[in-house]
Amino acid sequence: MIRFFLTALILAATTLATPSLAYEPTPENLEAREWFQDAKFGLFIHWGVYATLADGEWVMHQKRITIPEYERSADLFNPVKFDADAWVAMVKDAGMRYITITSKHHDGFAMWATKQNDWNVVDRTPYGRDILKQLAEACRKQDIKLFFYHSQLDWHHLDYFPRGRTGQHSVRPDRGRWESYLDFMDSQLEELLTGYGPIGGIWFDGMWDKKDAEWRLKKTYDMIHRLQPAAMVGSNHHVAPYPGEDFQMFEKDLPGQNSAGFNEAGVSTLPLESANTMNTSWGYKASDSRHKTRRELLHFLVRAAGANANLLLNVGPMPDGTIQPVHRERLAEMGEWMRKNGESIYGTRGGPISPRNWGVTTQKGSRVYLHALEPEDGLVAAPDFGREIVSAKLLAGGAAVRFEKQDWGWLVFLPEAVQNPTDTIVVLETR
Repeated sequence: MIRFFLTALILAATTLATPSLAYEPTPENLEAREWFQDAKFGLFIHWGVYATLADGEWVMHQKRITIPEYERSADLFNPVKFDADAWVAMVKDAGMRYITITSKHHDGFAMWATKQNDWNVVDRTPYGRDILKQLAEACRKQDIKLFFYHSQLDWHHLDYFPRGRTGQHSVRPDRGRWESYLDFMDSQLEELLTGYGPIGGIWFDGMWDKKDAEWRLKKTYDMIHRLQPAAMVGSNHHVAPYPGEDFQMFEKDLPGQNSAGFNEAGVSTLPLESANTMNTSWGYKASDSRHKTRRELLHFLVRAAGANANLLLNVGPMPDGTIQPVHRERLAEMGEWMRKNGESIYGTRGGPISPRNWGVTTQKGSRVYLHALEPEDGLVAAPDFGREIVSAKLLAGGAAVRFEKQDWGWLVFLPEAVQNPTDTIVVLETR
C-alpha cells in the first residue's frame, strides 16, 4: 500500500510538472522563444470556405449544416483577388513581425494541397491553388515568420469519434477509429512541417471539445520538435500548459484575466500571447460591424505588452481574397503609431509596476517605459518598484517630466498640455 501511494505521488508530480522540468527545449527553440517575446505583434488570419457563407468560422456548427450541404461552400470559394505579397506587405506596414493563419479550422477544410484527403483548397475549389504555399513564399521574401493554426477538432472527418461537444449535426455515422484520426492529423502536420520551409510554430485549437480524450500530445509534440527544432508549440486549450508546449495563449483576454469566461488557467512562465479580434468575429461575418477603434486596439496592444505578452490581432478575409477596408485602415493606423512608439514595445518585457487603472509599464534593461493610458488629474501614482528614477522624459520629443519620490512610491506629473489622447509614454531611466 505504501509503495502504491509513493508511485501515485510520483505520477502526480510528473503530471503537474512545469514544462521546463518535463520537456527540454532545444537551443534553437529557446532562441525562437526570445525572438517571439521581442516581436510583440502579429496578425491572426481566420480564412476558409466558411467565408463564402459570410457568417463566421463556426457557421457549420451554429446553423446545423450537414457535411453534404457544407461541402457546397467549397464550390463557391474562388479568391481570385488574393495577393500573398500584398498581405505580407500590409503586415510589415502595420509593424507586425509574424502571421498565424488557419491551415485547418474545425470544419476540417485544408488550406493547402494535403495528400491525406481531397477536402482541401486545391482539390475541391475552383481556385485550385495552395494558399499556404503562396503565403509561405511571400513571408520568406519579406522576412515575416509564419505560424500555422491547426484545429485538432474536426467536424468533417469520419474517424473523429466519439464526437465531442460540437459538430453534432454534421450527419456522420456513429462509428470511427480515434487512433486513425490522430494518425491523419499527424500526417497533415508532417506535410506542413516538411513542405513549407521553416515555420514559426503550430497554434493548436480544439482540444477543449474532448478535454478528457487521449490526444497523444507527446507523440505529436515530439514530431513537431524533431522535424523543426525551432518551431514553437502552443495550444488554445484554456488550461495550464502541457509538457512540450513553448508558449501560452489567451483568447480575447489579457493574461490573468477571464472576461471571456474560459481563460481559467493561471499565467505560466512561458512566452505569452493574447489573441483578439478587430470586431467580434474571427472568420468573415458580413453583419458584424462592431469594429474596435484605433484607440481600443492600441490600448490592448500596450496592455498586452505591459502584461509581458504579444498581441495576435485577427482579420477574417472576405471570400474574394481581400481584407475588409476598415481592418486595413486600422492596421495602417497601428503601423503609423508603432513607427513612432515601437521602442516602448518591441524587445521589451512586462514592466516592474503591475498593470494599473492609469496604464502599464514595459521595460528594456534599466529603462522603464511608463504608458499613461488614462492618467488621473494629470498624475500617475506608481508604487515603489525597487529602483531609483534618475530621469523622466516624454518619448515623443524628449521633454523632461517632473517626478517626485514619496514614502509609498513615485508621483509622475503629466499636465494636460503634454498628454497624448492615446498613450502618453514617459521614459524612466532607473538604477
